[in-house]
Amino acid sequence: MNLQLSNELLHRNQQVIPGGLASINRKADPCIAFARALGSRMWDVDGNEYIDYHAGFAPYILGHNDPDQNKAVIDAMTQLRSNYGSGPTSDEGELARLFLSCVPSAERVQFLNTGSEATAQAIRVARAWTGNDHVLRMQGSYNGNHNMVASNVMSTKEQLGGRQIIGDEYPLAPLTAGIPGAERTLMHSVEFNNLEAVENVARRYKLAALITEPVLQNVGIIKPRPGYLEGLRRLADQYGFLLILDEVKTGFRSVPGPYHAARGIDPDLSTYGKAIANGFPIAALAGKARFMDLVTSADPHKRVLIAGTYNCHPVPVAAAIACLRKLTDPALNVYAKLESLSTRLELGVRRLMVDHNVTATFVRQGSAHCTYFMPTAPANWWEALSCHDFAFDTRYRRALIERGIYQFPVAAKQGSISFAHSEADIDQTLEATDSALTELQQSPLRVGV
Repeated sequence: MNLQLSNELLHRNQQVIPGGLASINRKADPCIAFARALGSRMWDVDGNEYIDYHAGFAPYILGHNDPDQNKAVIDAMTQLRSNYGSGPTSDEGELARLFLSCVPSAERVQFLNTGSEATAQAIRVARAWTGNDHVLRMQGSYNGNHNMVASNVMSTKEQLGGRQIIGDEYPLAPLTAGIPGAERTLMHSVEFNNLEAVENVARRYKLAALITEPVLQNVGIIKPRPGYLEGLRRLADQYGFLLILDEVKTGFRSVPGPYHAARGIDPDLSTYGKAIANGFPIAALAGKARFMDLVTSADPHKRVLIAGTYNCHPVPVAAAIACLRKLTDPALNVYAKLESLSTRLELGVRRLMVDHNVTATFVRQGSAHCTYFMPTAPANWWEALSCHDFAFDTRYRRALIERGIYQFPVAAKQGSISFAHSEADIDQTLEATDSALTELQQSPLRVGV
């Protein structure tokens, strides 16, 4: 496929932007520079058209440039909404009430600009409440770009000491240079779905918080085992740390609210982004009033700062209100359509893998999905790292891209379906998958039973 203009654009950008992109996580091979998007489709600067399943790292639950959302944003501007920088606004109150009506575990909400800001604020609140400093995370759970969580996501076996660790913590595997040594001593990561490890770390350190995605969705789709999230709640109560569920990706993706509500779990704090505004930059920290109200505590030693010039900027607020209204509109029945389309894709992919004699497992949580080239679904990152055929996955994604189906070209990354997708999109995707698997089977590197 012709990507000449995309590569030329990257080269020009590299002269003025380190790496050529404002977020280095967007850099991938092949380099594709997109120019526009509408609904389920995207077009690159070279004129190639794609059905999009990457969804900008998953926020586009309604699809690109949803017309109702765009109208709400335009209306906000034509009505002369501005980022006044002083006093409350009626729009932020409306958004808060609408949001909290969808999140039964929370009594208060604060809005920020990014998921990383939300998780950083959550950890700050937990430290203020408990007086403790240590933070526990799950290996494979991405919780933002700030120091306290910038480690142990898609770690290599070498970074993890060459062996799976059950019942204790993994070595620290930072995602970035520049984390001070003092902060490193406060960072701990354990295997997902392993309560024994959580308890052992909680006994050893004074934890302020445990933060995790309830379903790991930055390493594909890794689900919690029955009783796991309930066990985290029990251990948080027993050892006095706050349970923070990072729902930046899981929130509003499979139900009109948080994943944890459907599971009956009651976190102390939870964070959101992505699907709450269908691609506009806004995030949320929600939780119990006793924790959230530390912002206005009379005790200066407990008071938590919440500040941000662009917190609740009128444009993303208008976008979020419009998005949540559509997601909760019973006449639209958004999630029924998402479930129908996702089931159609799942059944089709599973059938094609069997037809082509390819060892694969299709894992889905609502409209989010991932195909692992291994016999069974992984229960943690080590199982994915050890059993998933990353090389075949990379070639598979490249073959789909060449056929106009855009999955992010990094192995074990989540795909997402939007309300704008159609049955025809799914059927075209399955045709492309059939063609891609036929081509890949002709290679001696193919995966088979």
